[in-house]
Amino acid sequence: MADKFKINGGETLRGEVSICGAKNSVLKLFAAAILVKGCTKIYNVPDLTDVKIMLMVLSELGAKLDWNKEEKSVIIDATNISSITAKYELVSKMRASFTILGALISRCKEAIVALPGGCAIGERRVDFHIKGLESLGAKIKIENGYVHVKAPKLVGTDLYLDIPSVGATENLMLAAVTAQGSTRIQNAAQEPEIVDLANFLNTIGADITGAGTSEIVINGVSIENLHSAEYTTIPDRIEAGTFMSAVVATRGKALIKNVYPAHLTFFNDKLIQMGASIKLADPTSIEVSARGRLNSINFVTQPYPGFPTDLQAIAMSLLTTANGVGIITESLYENRFMQVPDLRRMGADIHQDRNHAIIKGVKNLAGANVVASDLRAGAALVIAGLMANGETIIEKLHHIDRGYEAFEKKLTALGAKIIRFNDENINLNSNSLGVNNMGVTNESRL
Repeated sequence: MADKFKINGGETLRGEVSICGAKNSVLKLFAAAILVKGCTKIYNVPDLTDVKIMLMVLSELGAKLDWNKEEKSVIIDATNISSITAKYELVSKMRASFTILGALISRCKEAIVALPGGCAIGERRVDFHIKGLESLGAKIKIENGYVHVKAPKLVGTDLYLDIPSVGATENLMLAAVTAQGSTRIQNAAQEPEIVDLANFLNTIGADITGAGTSEIVINGVSIENLHSAEYTTIPDRIEAGTFMSAVVATRGKALIKNVYPAHLTFFNDKLIQMGASIKLADPTSIEVSARGRLNSINFVTQPYPGFPTDLQAIAMSLLTTANGVGIITESLYENRFMQVPDLRRMGADIHQDRNHAIIKGVKNLAGANVVASDLRAGAALVIAGLMANGETIIEKLHHIDRGYEAFEKKLTALGAKIIRFNDENINLNSNSLGVNNMGVTNESRL
């Protein structure tokens, strides 16, 4: 049987918690590391299922890996890349692995990468990736579910994204690193993870400016000019927002450590509107607390720096017992209200109309048996379970394990009554991912 959480709600969370490195950043740094004909060392690496999958992708390309979990570091030796193919079996497990496409084009001038397909939270198309790569000079054909790319010569150009797609921005940045001349990406994604990727690329010898704005300029360099380096991943703003929400939901008080407050400005403002107190304890720590019943708010999910879609489900859990009526508009993904049926099972009063959710606060939620349908919906149900009266059982924890390291242990340290039981994850255990008990991919230790 697969793992489940059992939560006895009603406990107030207090104490401190340290945030891990950003999942949505470190996966792209791994992809970028194959540009270096040598070793790179990346710190602040979280122990997540998605990290294991991405390391498997690199291993199959021929990279040698050393994952030191105690140090939270990974050494990637990409001196010899022996394959240009990222197989469907791995890419289908994690969409972020599709960014290996841009890195392979830069490094090998050729790539065969499986199309990632749809996603539980909605369709995320790759049109912008393909159009941009073709503008740089790549020859692309799609057959049998794979993108086949040949790019013996990439030439910088002006690129415009119809929407500020994070994945397309990342893939085009990676491809343009070794293109001749300059590439300008307009209407680029501005997320902190984009800035982190650009900073890493510059650290290994790339020439990129403008990351964090709507216009990014990449001046191409020779692949031979890219070199080994060490780099520390930024903290995970979504994990930070999740723990802040858990504390606020239980009317608690905690210190959230290893966080960049500027990455959460919009979200913090919304929590304050709901009645939370947020104080800057030091440059990388936030003190968050709440007393009494929260107030309802309205918000629309938007690309950064707007309200993050990855925190929408979690904010919905807060609204289920808030004063008044709150309205959430999900503007980015068509199926990102998958937590709604299970929140209703717990007693929430939610009316859904296409991409709008109207949440009328109830007095209390009640524990129930629920199922995590995706990563962030799963986290939202954990928070709802912490708020609820009685016992909540949450199934399909493999979704949650994709993005939260030791989630239940951190919550327990804050005073939550949560346990993991049936300690056998059939689908996503370490052996099925080709990772040995030390967390290093088979035959990949340096």
